[in-house]
Amino acid sequence: MGPGGVYETWGDSVRPHPHIGLATVTYLYQGEFQHRDSLGTNQMIYPGAVNWMVAGNGVTHSERTSPSTRQNKHSLFGIQTWVALPEAHEDKPASFEHHSEDVLPMLNGEGKNIRLILGTAWGERSPVQTFSEMFYADAILQPGAKLPLPDGHEDRGIYVTSGSVIIAGETFDAGRMMVFRPGDPITVTAGEAGARLMLLGGETLNGPRYISWNFVASSREKLEAAKQAWMEGDFEHGRFKLPPGDNAEFIPFPGQHRN
Repeated sequence: MGPGGVYETWGDSVRPHPHIGLATVTYLYQGEFQHRDSLGTNQMIYPGAVNWMVAGNGVTHSERTSPSTRQNKHSLFGIQTWVALPEAHEDKPASFEHHSEDVLPMLNGEGKNIRLILGTAWGERSPVQTFSEMFYADAILQPGAKLPLPDGHEDRGIYVTSGSVIIAGETFDAGRMMVFRPGDPITVTAGEAGARLMLLGGETLNGPRYISWNFVASSREKLEAAKQAWMEGDFEHGRFKLPPGDNAEFIPFPGQHRN
């Protein structure tokens, strides 16, 4: 999401849309927006906080710049990550958690500022209730600072948001993502301008996942059932509901035409 320009009277607006089989992790570096969902949630999110929305069998949500935010100059920059749910949990009822920045673990020192958003790493645990072992962290590194990747997780990766890092003598700039072999001890070193990273990983899922539009599932049949339910548009009695307070419009399935 972004980095966006400076807006005077308008902002980013994502109309109501559905999800199944995943959890969305929304994390902002800059700006703010308003999350509404079909559970009745109405939550502002600010930098350093986390929104954890578990879609499960189905949820609908919108993400908009609030009316109060639009009254002043504003910009937006953040990352939303999708976490596929383990098969035993992908059909569970939807849920939502919000945690402010002051309750997420912080690790500071030696040129490093790390906020643990999800899971366990470096001896800390996030309060977010996940369904499998994982970690997800925001790290700001000063030039030359070194950061070892947490061990004990099968899969591990890094996304470089800004600056650069050096790994085994090779430099990786902003916009690059690296995925590492299980078990290899890995330490990253920030480049001459420092770096901001998203570090992530966890245990491997028990089987493949399929994706269609905003839907993720362990079978193509589940994707098709969700697609049909959304296209039917029965928001009063059907599988999907629209968010209270934001139900005047929605995003149709790609290629779907509505009167």
